[in-house]
Amino acid sequence: MSENASRVTAPPTRPAVPSAPSRRSIASFRNYADAEQAVDALSDRGFPVHRVAIVGRDLELVEQVTGRLDYPRAALRGAAGGAVTGALIGWLFGLLSWIIPVIGWLLLMVYGLIFGAIVGALFGVLVHALQGGRRDFASATAMRPRTYELMVDEDVAADAVRTLGWDH
Repeated sequence: MSENASRVTAPPTRPAVPSAPSRRSIASFRNYADAEQAVDALSDRGFPVHRVAIVGRDLELVEQVTGRLDYPRAALRGAAGGAVTGALIGWLFGLLSWIIPVIGWLLLMVYGLIFGAIVGALFGVLVHALQGGRRDFASATAMRPRTYELMVDEDVAADAVRTLGWDH
């Protein structure tokens, strides 16, 4: 190698995301409304609430079973979803109609609703049949935290505790 050979150097290391301020938990609540009320109290007393966060901890998945799912209900659910989708697509095509705009818009929306309901019902029944009785119930799923932590930037955490009157 020659003396004048260029050297390859690595670029300076920088974090990909600017570092967030260090935060400390000053309270834990069982429900969101209580955490929200604490932040509101801080705001009412002039505390810089842009330095506060409510963090949900210990997420749990809750699936509430809403009923049995048989062929008629599967068809009905599929028809409802298909009708909404079909009506929206028909409405969008109707917006582009330049020949008798109002009647064309309305007719395309109605035809889309009907066609979508038929296709949706067929698809709902087909999916239900392909599951072979493995999931013959309807449900609604939600994620929810068990607790809510009130997190405050480390350098103002003591002020937040004092402002809320929790420093006894």
